[in-house]
Amino acid sequence: MMALACRRGVAPGLFLVLASAVFTFGWFGGRSVAAEAVSPGSMVRIHIDQARIVKLPERTATLVIGNPLIADAVVQPGGVAVITGKSYGATNLVALDRAGVTLSDSALQVLGPADKVVLVYRGIERETYSCMPNCERRTTVGDSAGYFTANLNQISTIGSVAQGSATPQK
Repeated sequence: MMALACRRGVAPGLFLVLASAVFTFGWFGGRSVAAEAVSPGSMVRIHIDQARIVKLPERTATLVIGNPLIADAVVQPGGVAVITGKSYGATNLVALDRAGVTLSDSALQVLGPADKVVLVYRGIERETYSCMPNCERRTTVGDSAGYFTANLNQISTIGSVAQGSATPQK
């Protein structure tokens, strides 16, 4: 078992449209939304590529994610944790105090994207597009290797150019 401990133009193909509009916890209209309390044995659900703020027991000092490929977590003071969905699947979330005593052990499920998504299949090849309001390329686990890598390279190049450490490719 893997564990991570943390401190504190559409082309021809079959189209499948998955749509859901979900708001995650955060700031809305200038007001704060309270973190959802996580009780021992409860199920925490989060969408891939989103963060969720949850309230754990106040004495939480360490948070363990059973499979860090599925989710990541950071503990803040007072038992507040930020959980980020990284890949589809289910794992668990264990909260420990400073002495290593288990305060909470909850199931954690990472669901598909919360935005409007179009999946394009060309045989066994898959591409994902986020369509809110226009369809743009999206890097998603499960996409074909070439499409996925090309998107990551573009994102990396844009980030480097934005930081002034590279020039755009021609």
